[in-house]
Amino acid sequence: MIAADSQMPMEMPMDPADRRALALAVHLLEHQSLALRLADLAGYPVHRLMKRLPAIANKKLRDIVSAAMLKCLKVAISTLDRNPRRPPSRLMPKVMTGISGGVSGFFGLGALAVELPITTTLMLRSVAQIARNEGEDLGSARAKLACLEVFALGGRGMEPGTEASYYSTRAMMAQAIAEAASFLLKSGVVEESAPVLLRLVAEIASRFGLVVSEKIAAGAVPVIGALGGAAINVAFTGHFQSVARGHFIIRRLERMYGRDHVRSLYDSLTLQN
Repeated sequence: MIAADSQMPMEMPMDPADRRALALAVHLLEHQSLALRLADLAGYPVHRLMKRLPAIANKKLRDIVSAAMLKCLKVAISTLDRNPRRPPSRLMPKVMTGISGGVSGFFGLGALAVELPITTTLMLRSVAQIARNEGEDLGSARAKLACLEVFALGGRGMEPGTEASYYSTRAMMAQAIAEAASFLLKSGVVEESAPVLLRLVAEIASRFGLVVSEKIAAGAVPVIGALGGAAINVAFTGHFQSVARGHFIIRRLERMYGRDHVRSLYDSLTLQN
C-alpha cells in the first residue's frame, strides 16, 4: 500500500466515482454546519473572556485539554486496532457523547476534567471506525496519528475572524506528526514525557481547546447546563465525524493518485465553491 504522503511518478486520470468522493470531501472539510456555527456564536463571549483571565486559569484549561489528548493517544496505540470490523455508526457516538456532556453539564464545570477525556475517547473511536472504512491500517502509527490529527483539523478556523484551509492546517501539523510517528515506530509505546509527543499534543490542544471553550459556554448557565452540554457534544461529535470522513477520503485518494495530484484537484474544487 502506498503511504499517504508519498508521491506518484505519473498522474493517473481520476475515476468519476473518486472525483465525486473528492467533491464530497471538499464540502465536508471546507464548510461548517449550521450547528457548528451556532456553537461558535455561543462560545465567542467565552473566547474574549478567556483572553482576560489570569495566566494560571488559561494554563489549567490547557492542562485539561492536553491530558485528554494524551489519554486519547494511549487509546489509539493500545486498543483501536482491536475494535471489531463494522461499518462506522454516526448515531451511537452522538448518543454516548450527548449523555456524557449532559452529565457533565449537570454537575458543572468542575466535572470537565473527568468528562472531557471520556468524550474525546468516544469521538476518537468514531473517527477510527471511519478511518478503517476508508482503508486505513490502524495497526500503523501513521494511521493512528491521523486519527488524532482530525481533532486539529476540526478545530481550525473556529475562532471568529480566523480561517485556515485543510491542506494548510495539515502542513502546519506535518512535522509534529512525522516526528511522533517516527518515535512510535521506534519505541512502540506512548511516553507522556517524550518531547516529540508533547509537541504534537500541544499542536492539537491549541486547536481543540476552542471546542472546550464552547463546552464552557454551554455549561455556564446552571439551569440549562445539562442540556447545553449534551447539545454541544452532539454538535461537535457530528462535526468531527464529518471532518474525519473528508480527511480519510483525501488520504485514500492520495494513496491511489498521489498527494500533489489530489491537492491540485482539491484546490480547484475549493475555488469553484
